[in-house]
Amino acid sequence: MAAIDLFTEQGYDSTTVNGIAERAGLTKTTFFRHFPDKREVLFAGQEARSRLLFTDDLRAFAPRLLALIADNVELRERAVYERSVLAEAMTDALRKRGVPDVTASLAAELGVRAFHAAYARWADPAEQRTLTDLARDELRELRAATTALG
Repeated sequence: MAAIDLFTEQGYDSTTVNGIAERAGLTKTTFFRHFPDKREVLFAGQEARSRLLFTDDLRAFAPRLLALIADNVELRERAVYERSVLAEAMTDALRKRGVPDVTASLAAELGVRAFHAAYARWADPAEQRTLTDLARDELRELRAATTALG
């Protein structure tokens, strides 16, 4: 949270690793034991993100994260990369279950798209539904759209 607070207060480009470490009560060396650079604070492992970002008590964090990413080219590029990594991992998991390559790839891409659309909706403070419910809605909409394609 220290990094997000500083990115929000000072802007991504103006925030330093030293500043993040100091705000978090760490040394610069300790910071670099966990993250190779300041960008990785936002894009650290998928499992860590799911524990930190997708709980209802930390829901207020989501709009700040989305705004930071939207306002910075480097972070947008990294977000696109993270989406592709997630899609590839999902594709591989489906292939291991015997799903044909094209189907696995398409399902993974749609799953990632549904998740990110649901996350953006979930970040809206007016939204009362859970991320899981929103993701299911997004998947239903995508299924209907693909069916309409014939």
